[in-house]
Amino acid sequence: MDHQPTTDDCGCAPTARERRILWPAVNRRSAIGLGVLGLAVVGGLAGPAIAPAFAATYPSWEEVKRAKANQAAKAAQVTRIRGLISALTDDVAAKNLIAEQTADAFYVAQQAYFEAAFRAEQLQAAADAQAETAKDAADKAGRLAAQVYRDGGDDTSLKLFFTDSSVDADDLLARLGTMDRLISRNNDVYTDAITARDAAQGLTDQAEAQRVERDRLQKVAEQAMIAAQKAAEEAQAALEAQQTYLGQLQAQLAALTDTTAKTVASYEEGERMRKEAERLAREEAERKAREQAEAAAGGGNGGGGSGGAVGGSGWARPSSGWITSGYGPRNSQCGNGIGCSSSWHLGTDLAAGCGSAIYAASAGTVTMAWPYSGYGNYIRISHGGGVGTGYGHLSRIFVSAGQWVGAGQLIGAEGNTGNSYGCHLHFEVYPPGGGTTNPVPWMAARGVSL
Repeated sequence: MDHQPTTDDCGCAPTARERRILWPAVNRRSAIGLGVLGLAVVGGLAGPAIAPAFAATYPSWEEVKRAKANQAAKAAQVTRIRGLISALTDDVAAKNLIAEQTADAFYVAQQAYFEAAFRAEQLQAAADAQAETAKDAADKAGRLAAQVYRDGGDDTSLKLFFTDSSVDADDLLARLGTMDRLISRNNDVYTDAITARDAAQGLTDQAEAQRVERDRLQKVAEQAMIAAQKAAEEAQAALEAQQTYLGQLQAQLAALTDTTAKTVASYEEGERMRKEAERLAREEAERKAREQAEAAAGGGNGGGGSGGAVGGSGWARPSSGWITSGYGPRNSQCGNGIGCSSSWHLGTDLAAGCGSAIYAASAGTVTMAWPYSGYGNYIRISHGGGVGTGYGHLSRIFVSAGQWVGAGQLIGAEGNTGNSYGCHLHFEVYPPGGGTTNPVPWMAARGVSL
């Protein structure tokens, strides 16, 4: 009777230790921490994630062991496994593409919403100013009308009919001439008042119409964000499925071609190198963060402030850098391969150097943490009460969507991703009323100087 090899000595299945090496636990948070979220979304993906039932179609180690004893079965199993590996890779690529496309659609929708919100605000400000002008014009017309009545009213007409004196008549004619001039002037003022009133009403109507459009675009942007988030999650699910099964399939394929030991060793070395690179990157980010904090404390940070330091209001400076571009109108820049910058800057740019630490401006829940069109690597945090903050152009992301972060917590590293012309943090503030607001006075009101 032939000896039947056990799982650990048959030469095809990995040992228990090798299993732990080949299939480490991977979840969304650890994947993002290792930088694989960027891989998942920088391409973008579509279609449903691999269903649990699909896992049942993967070959078992028992099937692989049996296939090794028969050349035809072995060839069929090799073909099958290669097809599954290809399908996993294609699934990740396809879903990455959709994630990228939906992120771009969300970006366009959000910018349109921001512009509509700003336009509504500007129109309302113009309407309020015109209303004041109309009020002043109406008051002026009223004062002149009162003067005309006093100077040329019924009492003057009575004098015209009952006087015996040419002097009185001449005086009356003079007064009537003055009244005529006042009436003419009052007509001009009255016309101005009517014009100002109509202009104020017209601007008010435009502002109201723009608010309706703003609210419509806000809903469009919200739906686009939901779609983008769903696509990103599906891309992540596909990536996790790939990481869950790809190592197993590759090991099984290697087992069928008698290179198990070499494959496991290579995989183990790759894991070691990746983890070491991740550790070094984090240590470098933390080192830079400490250096910036020390420089800020000594006044040597070139105009910036102490990044991450939390004030009494519970808000913190998101970067130790200095302002390189403020909120509001600016000249648009265009660059090869990255398009043109906006002519209205929706945030404040802070530059402290590539790889510098980026901190959460306040406590809250991370709602986005992935590549986001022109923003590049982007993080968005909801702080409650309709308030949010955004962090763009990051080189690295250290948090994941759904994660709670504290004020001043390290969330990323400064970079040059997306539509950017140099390493910096693009920092945005989203107030309760919608749109964006100038981060400088917003933060100043909370005891934080940018």
